[in-house]
Amino acid sequence: MPKITFLGAGSTVFAKNVLGDVMMTPALQGFEIALFDIDPVRLKDSENMLNNIKKTSGSTCVVKSFSDRKEALRGAKYVVNAIQVGGYDPCTITDFEIPKKYNLRQTIADTVGIGGIFRNLRTIPVMLDFAADIREVCPDALFLNYTNPMAVLTNVMNTYGGVNTVGLCHSVQACVPEMFKHLGISTEGVKAKIAGINHMAWLLEVTKDGEDLYPEIKRRAAEKQKEKHGDMVRYEMMLKFGHYITESSEHNAEYHPYFIKRNYPELIERFNIPLDEYPRRCIEQISNWKKMREELVNDANLEHHRSHEYASYIFEAIETDVPFKIGGNVMNTGGLIANLPREACVEVPCLVDRSGVTPTYVGNLPPQLAALNRTNINTQLLTIEAAITGKREHIYHAAMLDPHTAAELSMDDIIAMCDDLIEAHGDWLPKFSVV
Repeated sequence: MPKITFLGAGSTVFAKNVLGDVMMTPALQGFEIALFDIDPVRLKDSENMLNNIKKTSGSTCVVKSFSDRKEALRGAKYVVNAIQVGGYDPCTITDFEIPKKYNLRQTIADTVGIGGIFRNLRTIPVMLDFAADIREVCPDALFLNYTNPMAVLTNVMNTYGGVNTVGLCHSVQACVPEMFKHLGISTEGVKAKIAGINHMAWLLEVTKDGEDLYPEIKRRAAEKQKEKHGDMVRYEMMLKFGHYITESSEHNAEYHPYFIKRNYPELIERFNIPLDEYPRRCIEQISNWKKMREELVNDANLEHHRSHEYASYIFEAIETDVPFKIGGNVMNTGGLIANLPREACVEVPCLVDRSGVTPTYVGNLPPQLAALNRTNINTQLLTIEAAITGKREHIYHAAMLDPHTAAELSMDDIIAMCDDLIEAHGDWLPKFSVV
């Protein structure tokens, strides 16, 4: 019986989307779905939920929970990763509150920026433990990573973990539909090309019947900017740099040095930037879980409709050899994006069929877009260097190269802030040597 293993299965809502999708896919019937999580209560919740969907859908998939990670992975053909190391309390709180003492404000803090750096540093050792298990008990598995920070973790699993890894983020498939809906444009017959890096991939081309839609998009976006709305940062970046970005405005506000600035506090209001947005979401999700748990876990008649998450479509394409196109995070091997570093993880169109996931060649990005990507890649690569070498100085380098952090703080303050974050994280981080 072929096997799909889900690591971080206590992420019940996400497990519903990805594994519910598997149960709704004819080509994936008969698969074993192996669940693993370090929280036994949440693990049992997800098992119950999936068995409810199994019953209502008539799926022949078999759902099993495991307390032993290696046994959950043993013999898996596909592995899905959705873990979060450290959770909201204490680690997300730490990621936000200590930078605040230095007047460094954030919105999401899960990709780059100082919060992204430290989320990486506490997650990479766990991912490398996964990789060691996979090499031992399912070395040919395809590892689908949904955990942020996407680019760094996908890079580490491929480069240092020795695991065939593709990173997946729903911002790619949501990019055009959501933006067009906001601007009042139909998506019917629209063709789009997207490439860059995770959370900062670019809508390079968007056409209908051979006509470039960007002039009309920009005209409508400029009108929208005259009033407050929820996507002001991305529209401003598009109007200034020429292209729309895949990930949300609250994310992109902290990826660049232009929007969250203590000397220009009016920008927060002008661009409707939700500071501390991720902690608010965490608190809301925690408070809503009791009601949501009742709806998801204890509803024996729970139904599911296939979502837009890529995982089940990837499995289906490999099992049936019917090609499917995704936007995937893969290594920039051979220069898929020619003007980005070869050692970076990039987000490009990929073809999936029985041979696996095959990235496509993009060529050069427009120079201003490649330059913006490189500012984030610099921090990503230095964060990996810190994690692999164990040298504290590379944490400093990563932070000093982060666009938002560097725009707000002096080098001495950046180093002091990193030291404070290392101390506050305690055992959530490995030990880093001081040179």
